[in-house]
Amino acid sequence: MSMLRQYQVDAFTSRPFAGNPAAVVPLTGWLSDEKMLALAAENNLSETAFFVPSKSGESDYDLRWFTPTVEMDLCGHATLASAHVLYRHLGRTEPSVRFATRSGVLTVERLEDSPGRYAMSLPAIPVEPVEVPVAIVEALGRRPAELYRGTKLLAVFEAKRDIHEMRPDFSKLAAIEELTSTHGVICTAPGASHDFVSRFFAPSLGINEDPVTGSAHCLLAPFWAARLGRKKLSAHQVSKRGGEMLCEMTDGGQRVRLTGDAVSVIESTILV
Repeated sequence: MSMLRQYQVDAFTSRPFAGNPAAVVPLTGWLSDEKMLALAAENNLSETAFFVPSKSGESDYDLRWFTPTVEMDLCGHATLASAHVLYRHLGRTEPSVRFATRSGVLTVERLEDSPGRYAMSLPAIPVEPVEVPVAIVEALGRRPAELYRGTKLLAVFEAKRDIHEMRPDFSKLAAIEELTSTHGVICTAPGASHDFVSRFFAPSLGINEDPVTGSAHCLLAPFWAARLGRKKLSAHQVSKRGGEMLCEMTDGGQRVRLTGDAVSVIESTILV
């Protein structure tokens, strides 16, 4: 039996018990896929991140993410949490850290003017308009004004109230995800004190509602940037825990720079 350190970090928030919690497990070498998935299921958080020192020159660490049921191709909040663990707990001093992932090399920069605040570069993901099927109306309990498809479905509503009051049928949403080969449904509308608000549901991935979702903003940021005619936007994911971030389109619209906070809440030991 060996012991591993694990850190639980609330991402996209500056206060404990808000934002999106992620477990982060630093490793010197990979565990088996089965063991990492089992640990993620044991944590029962939307994501558990594992990283090892990289052996290539293109990145500092190799990073992988697991929900309680599957390994993910892209996760924003657990990437932010992993960078926070390196800076807050493991003594990293360099101004940025590069993670090699299934979605390429992701860079997280520590912002020196605000401890616990980071800027992260993620790929922008395009969407295309599709018809609104009856099934999505039944699953969400209300009809979106527009529907788009990318790696996730993006349902656009006219009022912030629609997003706050939404009570989805998760079994019906899971069936839609399977039918459309997408990974989750983003619901969004114009904001009041923010440029836009959103919620994200992914029951097929073992996450009925994700509190704050960095990867969803890979679709949301370019969509709202084009609609509002601005490169910089403020976002609020209005789940029960809630979280905020700043979004900026970079590299000619090919990348999304997400800026947000992170705070540590738990340190623990895993026996494996």
